[in-house]
Amino acid sequence: MSPVKLFILLICGVVATAAFDLFGQWLTPTLGFARLAPEPLATQTLRTLFGPFEGAATGGTILHWATGVLFYPIGYVFIARPIARAVTPWVPSIVVAVVYGVALWVFALYVMAHLVNGNPAFLAWTGITWVALIGHVIWAVVFAALYHAAER
Repeated sequence: MSPVKLFILLICGVVATAAFDLFGQWLTPTLGFARLAPEPLATQTLRTLFGPFEGAATGGTILHWATGVLFYPIGYVFIARPIARAVTPWVPSIVVAVVYGVALWVFALYVMAHLVNGNPAFLAWTGITWVALIGHVIWAVVFAALYHAAER
């Protein structure tokens, strides 16, 4: 990947993560729905993996942003999109993005929250579950739209 494409990937990740956070930490609680807590979940993950340590909350914030800016974009560009192009080349990019967003939601709320951290699966199917689903789909659609636009 060229430096320019990497820069584009990172900028798209920043904007998508900002959209995710604006939706889940500002809009939904403003409208009376659950507030997402990605930083505390990331902090919990760090504490689960490494034990309690000073600065875990800061580490959780960094992990949340690194995930949204770098790791999720890499998954889309190098895994989800190539698989979709090989297996279902007729499927529009927006559909690939929505499916990827749902996969991210499963990863976050089942793998990380439940299997790694020991929380109830999908956070017990409470309001945060559905806000997280929509938030992860928003992240994926925003990222894919910006990334595809930048490729043109």
